[in-house]
Amino acid sequence: MAKREFSRRTERIEELITRIESSGDPAMRAVASELLQAVVELHGIALERICLELVERPGGQEAIDRLAEEELIAGVLSLHGIHPQPLETRVAGALEEARPYLRSHGGDVELAGITEGVVRLRLHGACGHCSGSAQTMKSTVEEAIYRAAPEVASVITEEVAAPAHSELVALQVS
Repeated sequence: MAKREFSRRTERIEELITRIESSGDPAMRAVASELLQAVVELHGIALERICLELVERPGGQEAIDRLAEEELIAGVLSLHGIHPQPLETRVAGALEEARPYLRSHGGDVELAGITEGVVRLRLHGACGHCSGSAQTMKSTVEEAIYRAAPEVASVITEEVAAPAHSELVALQVS
């Protein structure tokens, strides 16, 4: 399914959820919400069984890893808590993806920690002559993280001024 088609279907699901939530009938809202949850759980169980079956076959883990590189599949696996890469690895990869842009604007990012789905970051430096550069840097990092790990509940950033007359040192995140 093309990315555009996936986005269209996701938007339609969100629209239907909004309509359910705005329904005047609390009992019907509860039934619809329970139905949605049951379908999501059923799909999660089926996907987990598929992954477990694949892992048992020669080359199965490699196949799952390759599939998880596809953004759409990775998002679904993450939604169900069965992504083959740990959350920390995916967040570190997202930071590496964002670093070239940040560095081109005189900044960098450091992972301070991940606790219960909350990613804590330190943004270093900012392009002094760019209006709103700190916000742009923050948005760039957040987008990369949510793309790599949609199950992240929130991203909290702390801005740290760049030290005077010194170069930023990239920190290796593992």
